[in-house]
Amino acid sequence: MRNPRENFILAGVICIVFGAFFSVAGIFTLAGTVGISGIVLFIIGMGIKSDLGMSKKEIREWLPTSEGMPEAGRVMYRVDTTIDEPITTSILCGACAHIEVVKGTRPQTYTCVSCDKFLWLDEEE
Repeated sequence: MRNPRENFILAGVICIVFGAFFSVAGIFTLAGTVGISGIVLFIIGMGIKSDLGMSKKEIREWLPTSEGMPEAGRVMYRVDTTIDEPITTSILCGACAHIEVVKGTRPQTYTCVSCDKFLWLDEEE
């Protein structure tokens, strides 16, 4: 039970739906029991704090895994830019698996500092 909040919410929704099905079928005692149990499970699930998210520190320090990428006619690369302040961009060179972190958004042009391969040039302004 790694995610109790999500498990309770899902079980509650399933019980509510089955309660509705039993109600349509005319089995009202079972429908009432399962439906009310679903509502209770759903409320319990909404009351539990979810721990799936990352802390602000973990988000700030996140980097992609350092692994090479296969070439597809040219050198592959990966660019990840944060949305929240401070805005940083991590660039993963697929040829040498080097990760470089740049302050700000994606640069207009980039050449890998580790293997000296040209990765891109944005012609748009």
